[in-house]
Amino acid sequence: MSENTKKIIRKFKGEVISDKMDKTIVVRVDSLKVHPKYNKSYKTSKNYKVHDEENKHKVGEVIEFVECRPMSKDKNWRVI
Repeated sequence: MSENTKKIIRKFKGEVISDKMDKTIVVRVDSLKVHPKYNKSYKTSKNYKVHDEENKHKVGEVIEFVECRPMSKDKNWRVI
C-alpha cells in the first residue's frame, strides 16, 4: 500500500443468535433499506460467523466485529 491509500475496515454490530460451535458465534445484523422504485423502507438481516477465541459471548448479547483474514470456508470476522 502506498502512503495515500487508506485501508477500509468493515465493522458491524449485531446480536448473537448461536454460540453452540467451538470458538465461533453466529451474529445477526439487521439493516434498514429503501426500495429504489417505491421508496418504501424494509428491514433485512444477514447472519455472519464470527471468531470468538475465549467462547465468552452468549446468545442475546450485542457485539461489534470486524473483518479479518479467512479462518475457515465462511468465517472471516473477529470480535473486537
